[in-house]
Amino acid sequence: MTELLVASRNPKKLAELRRVLDAAGLSGVVLLSLDDVPPFEEAPETGATFEENAIAKARDAYAATGLPAVADDSGLEVDALNGMPGVLSARWSGRHGDDAANTALLLGQLADVPDARRGAAFVSACALVHGPTDTDSAVGIGRWPGSIVRAPRGAGGFGYDPVFLPTGSGRTAAELSPQEKDAASHRGRALAALLPALRALL
Repeated sequence: MTELLVASRNPKKLAELRRVLDAAGLSGVVLLSLDDVPPFEEAPETGATFEENAIAKARDAYAATGLPAVADDSGLEVDALNGMPGVLSARWSGRHGDDAANTALLLGQLADVPDARRGAAFVSACALVHGPTDTDSAVGIGRWPGSIVRAPRGAGGFGYDPVFLPTGSGRTAAELSPQEKDAASHRGRALAALLPALRALL
């Protein structure tokens, strides 16, 4: 059995990676979260891109524990807001992780934007670090295009899922089943892009 540290405390992210690994037939992996290892100082997310933040988080986790580590940084890029909130998505309202406040602020900022200009995309960078050098890392990037609806719909998912309508779908990300979301989502695509590196490691 191989231990793989997911540099997150969000159980939904661990469950998502578990579903991706299972779907790819990668067995024998024990997923650990940050709650399963001794605490260590986590550097603030100061990168200008999702990729920079994901690699930094994975490197911190590997350095502190010696375990292969996967970390992601993801967020919402809205066309009418010039790509914001972007890397600031989790703290758009000023309070980190306050999904309701972040979503309410976003909808308020887009209140006067017509439907045709409400395009957006979820973007995720997932990084794997399993050694001390640059060659001991890999990054997968995933994009999920869509648009922003005018009111939240659905009880699944997290973050901005209730207001994100994927291109070609009549349901928001929060109205999709976990399996449907994995197959299409930004994080699912980024994790899938990491599968060759994970296979090599495992």
